[in-house]
Amino acid sequence: MRIIAGKYRGRPLAALGKGDAAAHLRPTSDRVRESLFSMLTHHDVIENARVLDLFAGTGALGFEALSRGAQSVCFIENGRTGQKLIAENIAKLQTEADSKLLRHDATKLSPNPQAAFDLVFMDPPYGKSLGQKALAVVASGNWLAPDTLIVWEESTPMHAPEGFTKVDTRKYGDTHVTLLRNTPS
Repeated sequence: MRIIAGKYRGRPLAALGKGDAAAHLRPTSDRVRESLFSMLTHHDVIENARVLDLFAGTGALGFEALSRGAQSVCFIENGRTGQKLIAENIAKLQTEADSKLLRHDATKLSPNPQAAFDLVFMDPPYGKSLGQKALAVVASGNWLAPDTLIVWEESTPMHAPEGFTKVDTRKYGDTHVTLLRNTPS
């Protein structure tokens, strides 16, 4: 796994190796990341964005955003294997100044005491409704700026819950990517 474009282009990320069978890590493939970031570039949401990477896994999506001009990224990951890989990648890419790893469950976050985020990546374990729970938590906890773009990866297309509008949906093999915008009342 490597960074596809931007200032870290071609830099390898920490090897997943055998990983932890219980971790269920399935990093977004290079092909899907390339297509996804092409779409995000078209929507002009990466440059100077504050990025929240929920269910971050290896952190590949957040690091790709940093490489392409995001201001900062906050990784939320509760699995030990994922936490270890993200910490290795922060050190490997030397992004300590603009990366933060929170070792929490994305479905049980406390309210955010800092500035809200402009771009959110959500890649929860498929088919367990964890994305819906995490989205409700961040929407009610000051994690989302007005008009935040949410990138949600799942095994099926996701419906826009109340307070969100579907912007786009794409299918890449067994991965469905749904783009949502929060539309707070």
